[in-house]
Amino acid sequence: MSLLESLQIPLGTHITPFILKDPEGTVHTSDRLFGSKGLLVAFTCNHCPYAVAVWPRFIRLSHGAKELCINTVAINPNIHPNYPEDAPEKMTQKIKEWRIPFPYLVDESQEVARTFKAQCTPDIYLFNSHKKLVYHGRIDDSWKDESLVKQEELKTAITQLANEEKISSKQFPSMGCSIKWRN
Repeated sequence: MSLLESLQIPLGTHITPFILKDPEGTVHTSDRLFGSKGLLVAFTCNHCPYAVAVWPRFIRLSHGAKELCINTVAINPNIHPNYPEDAPEKMTQKIKEWRIPFPYLVDESQEVARTFKAQCTPDIYLFNSHKKLVYHGRIDDSWKDESLVKQEELKTAITQLANEEKISSKQFPSMGCSIKWRN
């Protein structure tokens, strides 16, 4: 396991449009995934301890975001033969086990992760209704132990976006296992 942080990507960057399938083969497009106020995107997986630790928080945040007209999508770029826990069949199991209420998509070619410059799992992006990046960072200040959380930066950014308030440009990178790139 190689620990990495997300890259600093300029706020205001436009989302790169994408088309991906979920593990059942249903096609999803970035344009159709957007809620009226925005889209929350997470590059994540099933096996990384950092991702697993924050999945419950991310799912809870997605419910609150949905109420604020911001949709959510998770994208798994770790489709790699050396990581069978991240295979699409295992994603289907996790969707049921964790009750994931939003699309969890397969980035088999890893091209979407590359265009987003995603580095780790989880790597989180929040886009406004104009498809511009307004937040790229961590969920909160304690990935490992939710009881120690003092700052919920992503939740704050979601609320500010929904209320058309200014989102702080001081954002802390997400950190997690490196994406398992195929050569």
